Amino acid sequence: MSDLHGLEENDDDYVPYVPVKQRRLEKLHKYATQRRATDSQNEDDNEDEDVIVAGPRANISLLDQTVQQKLSNLIPEKTEEEKHLEEEKRIEEAQARHKALVSVQDAAMGTQYTEPIQTSWEPPHFIRNMTEEEHQAVRDKYHILVEGLDPVPPIKHFKDMKFPEPILHYLKEKKIDNPTPIQLQGLPVALKGRDMIGIAFTGSGKTLTFSLPLVLFALEAETRLPLIQGEGPVGMIICPSRELARQTFDGLISMSKALSDGGYPELRSLLCIGGINMRDQADVLQRGIHMVVATPGRLMDLLNKKKFNLDNCKFLCMDEADRMIDMGFEDDVRNIMSYFKSQRQTLLFSATMPKKIQDFALSALVKPLVVNVGRAGAANLDVIQEVEYVKQEAKMVYLLECLQKTPPPVLVFAENKNDVDDIHEYFLLKGVETVAIHGGKTQEEREYAIQSFKDYRKDVLVATDVASKGLDFPEIKHVINYDMPKEIEDYVHRIGRTGRSGKTGVATTFINQHCSEQIRLDLKHLLREAKQRIPPFLAAMEDPSDKYGGLAGGCSFCGGLGHRINDCPKLEQQRRQQMNSIMSSRNAGGGAF
Repeated sequence: MSDLHGLEENDDDYVPYVPVKQRRLEKLHKYATQRRATDSQNEDDNEDEDVIVAGPRANISLLDQTVQQKLSNLIPEKTEEEKHLEEEKRIEEAQARHKALVSVQDAAMGTQYTEPIQTSWEPPHFIRNMTEEEHQAVRDKYHILVEGLDPVPPIKHFKDMKFPEPILHYLKEKKIDNPTPIQLQGLPVALKGRDMIGIAFTGSGKTLTFSLPLVLFALEAETRLPLIQGEGPVGMIICPSRELARQTFDGLISMSKALSDGGYPELRSLLCIGGINMRDQADVLQRGIHMVVATPGRLMDLLNKKKFNLDNCKFLCMDEADRMIDMGFEDDVRNIMSYFKSQRQTLLFSATMPKKIQDFALSALVKPLVVNVGRAGAANLDVIQEVEYVKQEAKMVYLLECLQKTPPPVLVFAENKNDVDDIHEYFLLKGVETVAIHGGKTQEEREYAIQSFKDYRKDVLVATDVASKGLDFPEIKHVINYDMPKEIEDYVHRIGRTGRSGKTGVATTFINQHCSEQIRLDLKHLLREAKQRIPPFLAAMEDPSDKYGGLAGGCSFCGGLGHRINDCPKLEQQRRQQMNSIMSSRNAGGGAF
């Protein structure tokens, strides 16, 4: 009590708390004042001279000037938002430098091409006579964004793209009557010979946009001068997975057969993927190859063994380009670039390519056009997304209930191989016609599973993410995510297996506390963007997007909407992997000279 009484008596002597920053400034000011006192004699001697208070010739020291400017707020403090944006910019610049998609040889010699490859294709006369405003009106109608110099005009009908008659019949048989938005703009760009980054949601027809121009370029090359033994390929498509490569290869074979049936020269294609015997394609290698579809690992192996070369290759397409880099094929892709002897047309396609890290590709492209249909990484709006909270121990039983939502075929995704095997066994015990694929199965097992599912001999396919990227299952009604993937990009690819080619589909996702908070936030923002129902347990989550002054736009590295690049789990994981590889090479003596 006596202490309190004493405080009340000395209330007038109370000194408020002074922040550390202000105390330091006052201390600096005190030192500066003492220094001026010691220099007062010099100032008296120069009374008649003009007083300069700032700059290199000022009568006071730089330290004094800085203190005075800070005290008078002439140098404003950076806000947290400004500091945050500066840090993001540094991270993005570092990533862009690291991801430059050029060959080692080109980087060393500083080789740069200034003009795109010239082709014999031209848009029809009436299209060329239209004004740029009319072309832009077509793009606006189909929500197509084009960035780059001298854009190529969009064309609304296949017949106006000057395709051979057998190709038009082939498209009709496939019930492809009119081009989709990415084809409407992407096909003319590819046919014109322009380098291109194509971004469109899953199921929008990207594969046809790059495979059809390759077939036509190969046809033109064969017509002008037939390929002989040891020559070729004319063009190449690189895919991240065996299943996607097989599917793309089958498309090339179908179009080549349609042309040969129509009286055109035979076009030969080569499939380079792991798990198959290349001797089965020895005949194609001997007679000269027009087109190659490959995964990076097997392609590198064949190039190193000099089974064929890329001396005459003028067309390169990377499907799911950003995912291929993420999957650890970056060095392989860079080495593959070194096998090209001359300029090539380069096309990069993906559904999830964040805009700010497209720089990793632009370094290798010549006057590229970026054709964008919808936000990179956005979910397909034709998919009804249902997110349900399911406890870990109840997932397996609830899977059977979810199968009742729609008729087959149904696709079930799980994160790891053990879960795939467990679900597969459980379904078989319950009498469900099921097949499964994952990286641990042989190529024959994987191909049998995919084919029997596509032929409707099996009702359910259980798979890891090997089946999520690019594979086309046109009649799938329902995709079930047994668990939420670690990255929001994988979620977008998974649910994109349904709702393809204008059809609608349903995607059911199981979620619980085992999912990281970061992925749940990304999912919440993705659902909001697609105007889907947000379940209560996601809606109730605290949203830290206002943490830095309400910065919008999401992560510029992975495309997630619920975080920024500073907090990106994918970037952090990549750094850890790089550090682990450096440490392991050091431990193995790899750092010695």
